[in-house]
Amino acid sequence: MRHALRWPRAWPARIALVVTGGMLVIAFVGPALAPHSPTDLIGAPFSHPTSAFPLGTDFLGRDVLSRVLWGGRTVVLLASIATSVSYVIGGTIGLTAGNSRGIVDGALMRTVDLLLAFPPILLLLLLATGFGADPTALVVGIVLVHVPGIARVVRAAAQEVSTRGYVEAAVARGERVPGILLREILPNIWPTVTADAGPRFTVSILLVAAINFLGLGLRPPTADWALMISENSTGLTIQPLTILVPAAMIAILTISVNLVADSFARSRGVSREVLVRR
Repeated sequence: MRHALRWPRAWPARIALVVTGGMLVIAFVGPALAPHSPTDLIGAPFSHPTSAFPLGTDFLGRDVLSRVLWGGRTVVLLASIATSVSYVIGGTIGLTAGNSRGIVDGALMRTVDLLLAFPPILLLLLLATGFGADPTALVVGIVLVHVPGIARVVRAAAQEVSTRGYVEAAVARGERVPGILLREILPNIWPTVTADAGPRFTVSILLVAAINFLGLGLRPPTADWALMISENSTGLTIQPLTILVPAAMIAILTISVNLVADSFARSRGVSREVLVRR
């Protein structure tokens, strides 16, 4: 029995889905709509909004609106890549462990559990400090943070499915293990995986933003929402839009994604509390 995602029925979830879509459009289409280059100096530092510059200028005199339109792409791209790679690695480990059990299960899960001993932010800070301002190091750090949790969730779901009749029938037919995992088990744990993906993606966004805010991720003059908050912190009382607008963009994106994920989880009968316990 295979499951498909459905359009959410509750109107708050529909609004959240539209908002999420709008934020993604801003992130990827925004650069084409920006009135100026994100690095052009077009006015005095911390200028207030005018008709020419609707959101004013930042601490160097760059157009805040243009930098906001450019700044979402890095956050979304890095978070998406990190989350996707995490599910490929963690999902493979979880599926293999959940179907194998025994020695293979124990060896795989004890290995990934070692990563749980490292606090996520500390692990990211170590990688960022060691490799410098490298987006690859940031992605690798987030993957290492996510893999243990994903593996545990997928393993628990796979164990529940692996004892069902259609899986046992596939084994009796002599199907190979990869085929059983991909054709029989994975489609039937997909609702659990998609319910888990929303919060993971949200955490990825927040981790990317946190590292960039601390100045250990992307470096100026890159346009990035979190970096904008950090570099304009001295002008909060002078030109608050330089901080409030990018902060609001991060908040709206994370909240809307979480609401959409929660809606899909409820529509498929998956308890988010169960995912947390796993």
